[in-house]
Amino acid sequence: MRVLVFLDGTQADPDVAQIKVDDLGLMRGDGVFETILVVDGKPRELRPHLERLVRSAAMLDLPEFDLAAWEKAVSLVLERWAGGREMVLKLVYTRGSDGDPAAVPTGFALGSEVAPAIFKARADGVSAITLERGFAPDLAERAPWLLLGAKPLSYGVNMAALREAARRGAEDVIFTAADGSVFEGPTANVVLAKGRTLVTTPPSIGILPGTTQAAVFRGAEKAGWTVEVGPLSVRDLVEGDGVFMASSVRKLTRVHTLDGERLPDSSAVYAELVAAYEAEYA
Repeated sequence: MRVLVFLDGTQADPDVAQIKVDDLGLMRGDGVFETILVVDGKPRELRPHLERLVRSAAMLDLPEFDLAAWEKAVSLVLERWAGGREMVLKLVYTRGSDGDPAAVPTGFALGSEVAPAIFKARADGVSAITLERGFAPDLAERAPWLLLGAKPLSYGVNMAALREAARRGAEDVIFTAADGSVFEGPTANVVLAKGRTLVTTPPSIGILPGTTQAAVFRGAEKAGWTVEVGPLSVRDLVEGDGVFMASSVRKLTRVHTLDGERLPDSSAVYAELVAAYEAEYA
């Protein structure tokens, strides 16, 4: 089950070619996207996702887009969805066709089923490896043209990292900076539990501000946790009480093994945090 709606409100067949072959999103990854979890017809963190899409588009100097049109496209996908109770909603915005001064940007919303691997990761947790990203923690401030902190379509490096993890017998990656500090995952924010405190890395180092991470922190605070944003090291992860990856569709995923080392059992912490997160949408 899939539903495709373009930014002008047109519904299209997702099994038929719809994008021009010279679209810069396809040719150069010159565009941005967001992925949103929908449960029982309700998108989670829709406004923060749209705001992040706006920020990413501005960082790429994409044409200003109509927020109301995006909201309408989302509502049309939701109205026409007839699949499972959970849906992956992807919003894509590109610069449009190459070499055409009159070209308009390409924008669409696509609803699709949640993959079985996602449900498995939620239930069983994942093993992860650390891989060097090669950036210094202050690079985002010094080199804004690198688009650190945006969510562009050019995810080649992120996908290559996940393939490297698979080659090493793992399922996910935690990127590290040139100084060994923790960045984020290819598709998730890193959250550490230490005692009754949750810590995640700051967006200022060039990572994507996490919508799900923010929701987990809101719920955790209401449940009596302390939350912090600050630097983390790999040693912090190994010595903590639980390492988790927060992303829209996987929600909160438990990391049970890091670089081949089994981490302390964080099942109880995980269950509490998931309950706190889900309470935000009750």
